[in-house]
Amino acid sequence: MKRGFYTLMSAQFFSSLADQALFVGAVELIKSGGGPEWQRAALVPIFALFYVVLAPWLGAFADAWPKRSVMFVSNAIKVVGCLMMLFGSHPLLAYAVVGLGAAAYSPAKYGILTEMLPASQLVKANGWIEGLTIASIILGILLGGQLVGNAMSSRLLALDFPVIDTGIDTPPEAAIAVLIFIYAIAAWFNTRIPLTGVEMRPMPKNPLELVPDFWTCNSRLWRDKLGQISLATTTLFWGVSGNLRYIILAWSAAALGYSTTQASSLGGVVAIGTAVGAIVASVRMRLDSATNVIPMGILMGVLIIVMNFIHNVWVAAPFLILLGGLGGFLVVPMNALLQHRGHNLMGAGRSIAVQNFNEQACILGLGAFYSLSTGLGLTAFGAITAFGLVVAGIMFVIHQWHRSNCVKYAEELEHLLRVARHDNVHAAE
Repeated sequence: MKRGFYTLMSAQFFSSLADQALFVGAVELIKSGGGPEWQRAALVPIFALFYVVLAPWLGAFADAWPKRSVMFVSNAIKVVGCLMMLFGSHPLLAYAVVGLGAAAYSPAKYGILTEMLPASQLVKANGWIEGLTIASIILGILLGGQLVGNAMSSRLLALDFPVIDTGIDTPPEAAIAVLIFIYAIAAWFNTRIPLTGVEMRPMPKNPLELVPDFWTCNSRLWRDKLGQISLATTTLFWGVSGNLRYIILAWSAAALGYSTTQASSLGGVVAIGTAVGAIVASVRMRLDSATNVIPMGILMGVLIIVMNFIHNVWVAAPFLILLGGLGGFLVVPMNALLQHRGHNLMGAGRSIAVQNFNEQACILGLGAFYSLSTGLGLTAFGAITAFGLVVAGIMFVIHQWHRSNCVKYAEELEHLLRVARHDNVHAAE
């Protein structure tokens, strides 16, 4: 791997660490302020809002400027969202601004991989960056839980700054203040990422021209016989995974009687399994065999439903590690295949924006459904059953779809697989 790749991973680690900890802090901020449970559940879809609304422009923006600059600006936007939480804005509104920063960050983060590395290293690179991201998720969830817990928050609130009145009076506010500094570290690493030498694609003078261009790119990826399968799989995976982040908190409270701090540790357990699965996939899987992992998605759906029957933490912990491991092994090769097809069809930034649009629209839709259901009285157990059935059923449909493609479009698929086996270096050494 090139030196810049490790700098990218460092930036991604700290940015993701703060993202995950901030989610826990935002949940506790709403809870301590007396907000209803539906508002806590709504944090997941509100974070996805700008991914969907600004999808036609985000990829083109990432392709028009050096991606390290885009990532720096994105982290600055996240800091603005944190400051809004501290200065009295509604947590949902402030968290939406953080989601805006994340939406702008993502096409640059993943798009720069295809500029730095040849196709043969994409699975390995995705394994490392996803593994490191998952490690940051583990630590971020644990950090968020500890920051809002009594032990650490009491020490933070005890800090006294002469002359300056920070206005920080509660544990979640103290946690958010700490996370601003972590975003600043991520922004510093962004400035150290080297330029890749890839030619920029300027934004059109009329931004509305990007809307039909985006839908053309979206259609091209859905028509591609490998792109459509990888896009469908990752869309469903991230849609469910994004919402399970909150559902596990709700399930931990209902099944185990856990507080936010205790429940956050189980989110970290899932992430441990995902990290292991991601690293194993990066070592064992090749780009041209990525579709072999689809049946694991069906098994994931079944295991999600089994969560309803677990009421002991000593059973829950290894079970959640297994569930996370299946997810990590599933998503890494499919994500790499999707990046590869998207880069070949339309360019890195635009393809990642299309991917984000579909995945975040799924998170938004499922999250809105769960938040609405919670408001109408659906229990965590009912939501888990619904999610499990959705995952298993749709993954079965995707599996049959790919099998049908292998019969009807065998020659086209073989050509696409030959392309996947061929290295094309995008950036100079």
